[in-house]
Amino acid sequence: MHERFPFIALHAGALCACLLGLAPVGSAQGLTSSDLSKLRSVGGVALSPDGRHLAYTVAMRDEPGRPYGQLWMMDLATQKSMRFGGDKDRGGGPVWSPEGKWIAFFGRQGDKSGLMIAKPDGSEVTVLTSPEGSNSPLPGTGNEVTWSPDGKQIAYISSTPDDRAKEASGDPMVITRYLYKPDAGEGMTRFNDNLRLHIFVVDLATKQPRQLTKGNTDEHSIDWSPDGKEILYLTNPEPNQDEFFNYDAFALKVADNSVRRITATEFNEYDPLWSPDGKRILFRGTRRGLTDRETTMEDTHVWTMNSDGSDRREIGAVIDDRQSSPHWAPDGNSVYFTVQERGSNYLMRLPISGGKPEYVVKEPGFVGSFSVGKDGSVFYSYASPRDTSELYSKTGNGAPRKLTDLNAQLLAGKQIAEVESFTFISNDNKYEVEAFLTKPLGMTATSKHPLIVNIHGGPHGQNGPAFNFKNQVYAAHGWATLNVNYRGSTGYGQKFADAVFADQDGNEGQDVLYGVSAAVRRHPWIDRERLGIEGVSYGGQLTDWLITQTNEFKAAVPIAGIANLVSYNYVTYYNQYEEMEFGQFLHQGNLMDVAWERSALKHVAAAHTPTMLMHGENDNDVPIAEAEQFFIALKDVGTEAIFVRYPREGHGLSETGHNIDSIDRCIAWYEKHFPKPGAEGITNLQP
Repeated sequence: MHERFPFIALHAGALCACLLGLAPVGSAQGLTSSDLSKLRSVGGVALSPDGRHLAYTVAMRDEPGRPYGQLWMMDLATQKSMRFGGDKDRGGGPVWSPEGKWIAFFGRQGDKSGLMIAKPDGSEVTVLTSPEGSNSPLPGTGNEVTWSPDGKQIAYISSTPDDRAKEASGDPMVITRYLYKPDAGEGMTRFNDNLRLHIFVVDLATKQPRQLTKGNTDEHSIDWSPDGKEILYLTNPEPNQDEFFNYDAFALKVADNSVRRITATEFNEYDPLWSPDGKRILFRGTRRGLTDRETTMEDTHVWTMNSDGSDRREIGAVIDDRQSSPHWAPDGNSVYFTVQERGSNYLMRLPISGGKPEYVVKEPGFVGSFSVGKDGSVFYSYASPRDTSELYSKTGNGAPRKLTDLNAQLLAGKQIAEVESFTFISNDNKYEVEAFLTKPLGMTATSKHPLIVNIHGGPHGQNGPAFNFKNQVYAAHGWATLNVNYRGSTGYGQKFADAVFADQDGNEGQDVLYGVSAAVRRHPWIDRERLGIEGVSYGGQLTDWLITQTNEFKAAVPIAGIANLVSYNYVTYYNQYEEMEFGQFLHQGNLMDVAWERSALKHVAAAHTPTMLMHGENDNDVPIAEAEQFFIALKDVGTEAIFVRYPREGHGLSETGHNIDSIDRCIAWYEKHFPKPGAEGITNLQP
């Protein structure tokens, strides 16, 4: 999900690496929960046209509220960096002017805020305009800023009220939209503000903005054509756009605001970009007629087409994995993009003529933002197994060079736990499933250690070897963490991602339990009597479900989980999810009965695991009513349960202070319910 103009743009896979911990154990000195406030990471990366400067954002967590971004500039000749603004100023989303004399960014410096431009040395900071955002769910939006080829104008995205905004915010509120709840990432509001995103242009000389598009649709993901005549963009033109999620590509003629339609498909196009010569368009796309607003089951691939929409080619089809962030090479003969593969996110290059794909960065971990130079050098953010996202460069077949070391002081003297992967065969013998085990610090030849099973969300997501703050703090506490990439996960091909279709709270849950069994059998140092389970979003849903299916866990922490698939379907903000995951609406056929049968709430009488539910008060993705139901049901059963509600939070936790608090509560909850090490008696034989 995407907040509008948050000043930082960090991939969730890199940031999920940053949540949870407590005090170290024994002689092993590792990370603690409070270290989260000192942790910094690189976000957006933008190389100047002349290749001499590199703009990048740094995510800061030194305040109890939400992380914020700061804009930095590196002189590549000296590798020295300078920050734009002061200690508490903010900036992000850097975009260079075509000749490299200016850089545009969203920021706040002192009492100035909005869309700014500045010289590469940080001087001559000028506020051009103050764009307004929207809390409406708009997944997969691309560029919010694009320069005219002559460098005299900037197109940007801002919002205006639609026809229903006034009545929807009145007293009383009158709701007519199907999609009346806001974006999951917002968390600060409960209702869609009914603001619509449109394309604006501002002249650098006069600072006068001009609105180019209007109406009750959202236009976004913009790119100015190399000849300066058109602005490429995406919108959903469907008359039932709230019910049917379908981006198509259009081009707006700057001279007279006339619009031509480029695509008319029943599936989605994302992130469109003109080729350097303006003859072709690169984009990320799907093939299926039903695509979810939240998390599509179908892997997006890289496509190209002519500027008029003809000759569509799925050039990314040669790679059976999920692809993101497509970029043209400067010469227009190849494209760069990231690809999820077996828990990692790699950077690849692919000739548009259909040649063999080439790994540009294939170190285990997570490649986030990247920028490509005219000589083929790449500059990118990368989370390794031992550090969160830092800035790197790579030229040709040379070794990667680390350009920043933001956490050197924090990590000095800290031990970082080893992460190993292993595979096992699924319960139905259909799949090889991969899991990642973070080993505890302070192990000895005879020591026994608890294991926390941490289940990823999605379900179409993945865990991997990239630095995971939560797992590392658990390791410092002497605990192992197991992440299972159950069926439905990305990074293992389309067939594997599809394997959860019509089977929620089914065999993917068995994959998690089989992963626990495999880990315990292969590692005798794991204490079978001290197993915990947790997860966020779909991970919270599976946590709810699995404690109704087994008593092998001594404590559980479902975070933002779904307990009732039926009620959830009618209170969540994104309305295609269950339809896509099951292939029909719940009211059709017997799906309502199936959904109830696969709901943890129906089976709560079998749940005896002490459970601490955590939820954001303003979660519109998985509304807090899901946790409210399960909490009362657990109480009715007589199962020990507590309920922690976080104000100002949406789906999951964003505020640093809330994350630290949840960390400490999680560890305390497990410690309360784990038996003392070496206690007599074996009560848990299932793994």
